[in-house]
Amino acid sequence: MLRVPGAFTPGCSKTHLPGYIKEAESLKSKGIDLIACVAVNDAFVMSEWGKAHNADGSVTLLADSKGELAKAMDLSFDATGALGNHRFKRFAAIVDNGKIQKLFVEPDTTGLNVSLVENVVKSL
Repeated sequence: MLRVPGAFTPGCSKTHLPGYIKEAESLKSKGIDLIACVAVNDAFVMSEWGKAHNADGSVTLLADSKGELAKAMDLSFDATGALGNHRFKRFAAIVDNGKIQKLFVEPDTTGLNVSLVENVVKSL
């Protein structure tokens, strides 16, 4: 599972999501059943973002429209200046039976290093 600050934002659209789409088969061959991407956006935006990146069949896009999951996981940050509300910190997680097994949180909140697909694949 990966979490991103927002659909259609530069880092999320140019690097983060495309990497997981590209490596979806590799992840699935290592036992990953579902690759999901969640962002604090509405379901309609997430759907269109998925279509724009041809994510269907590789990455399931989910909406946390009110940011409740981000807050519950203590992984939200105040992005009101740039994105209008609180958003997820950028991270990836390996989840097994509802429990986080490994968490890859970007230390600077929105960077593109720790949570990239290459790091997740290495840890499987």
